[in-house]
Amino acid sequence: MNRFNYFMPTRMVFGQGVVRDAGAGLALGKKALIVTGKASARLSGALDDVLAVLPGEYVIFDRVENNPSVETVIQGGALAKAEGCDYVLAIGGGSPLDAAKVMAVLAVNDAHPLELYQSGWKKRALPIVAIPTTAGTGSEVTQYAVLTIEEEETKKGLGGPDLFPQVAYLDPKYTESLPLDVTVDTAVDALSHLVESYLSKRATAASDLVALQGLALWGTAIPALRQGTVDLQTRDALLLASSLGGIAIAQTGTTLVHALGYSLTYYDGLPHGRANAVCMRAYLEYTQSVAPEKIDTVLELLELASVRAFGELMEDLFADHIGTLKLNTDTIEGYVKKAMLTNNIKNSLGDPSAEELTKILKTSIM
Repeated sequence: MNRFNYFMPTRMVFGQGVVRDAGAGLALGKKALIVTGKASARLSGALDDVLAVLPGEYVIFDRVENNPSVETVIQGGALAKAEGCDYVLAIGGGSPLDAAKVMAVLAVNDAHPLELYQSGWKKRALPIVAIPTTAGTGSEVTQYAVLTIEEEETKKGLGGPDLFPQVAYLDPKYTESLPLDVTVDTAVDALSHLVESYLSKRATAASDLVALQGLALWGTAIPALRQGTVDLQTRDALLLASSLGGIAIAQTGTTLVHALGYSLTYYDGLPHGRANAVCMRAYLEYTQSVAPEKIDTVLELLELASVRAFGELMEDLFADHIGTLKLNTDTIEGYVKKAMLTNNIKNSLGDPSAEELTKILKTSIM
């Protein structure tokens, strides 16, 4: 019989106009730290909608970069503490949402971010409102935050139950301002979450229901993504699929794709979704040898005939990028060593060895 835990405390409010409809209910306290990137919150219209209805005081921290740094979250946490903010409102893609979660911890705990990885934190993080403007990370419904750790030359995630946002407002219109390349990058990030959750050792009957529904929904967007004409209906499907991916990995974690992808982002500058895309065909081929029925299910839901067809989809979506990355043997060995230290590997079916990871990475880029 199945035995598992399922914890998803975030309230989701989905649809066009949900932020303005929330009105005064958007506030979780008296003064908000509003966390954004440098442009997306304004370009999407999300920040204007928030400011039009948000009651009470607020202060804006709009300096979150892609792949947020330790220094950035220190600055944001210090601002929240100095201004007496009692909740955090995050607007943007995965970087602002993840950074906001760590700031919510630092606002009430006297700790350096790196200490959080070692010993956690004592005081519960400030409550968080999450408003995504991309359809990729699903961070609005997870307990994870990923930072770039320069000391270790990698991206690294930390987690805790109080990092789940209290409420997430999801409006597909906020993704309309995204350039096509960002739309594709983030969509493939969501796809990798759905696939990796379903193929995780930690998958359960409950997480599979979410992941499989998300895969079917994501599959409906394939024609539009291939054609490069992503309308609002497709964006609606992608945003919901992205959140379902977040809900799924909140239960299962991710697998070796993320473990390898972190180095491709840190050292080679690949956006996260594209970094995952590089290894996904070889990952599916590897997993097909240990769980063929699961791979058949993934392909069926995406309406793809084979793993080769999946690889061709990735090549179509990243026509100018996949195949151009070249790594030497020593570099691959270094990436594999870093990957083997992560929990993502422990989640992967088949207990992949360093040799198998090396083969996956070589097959993907050489």
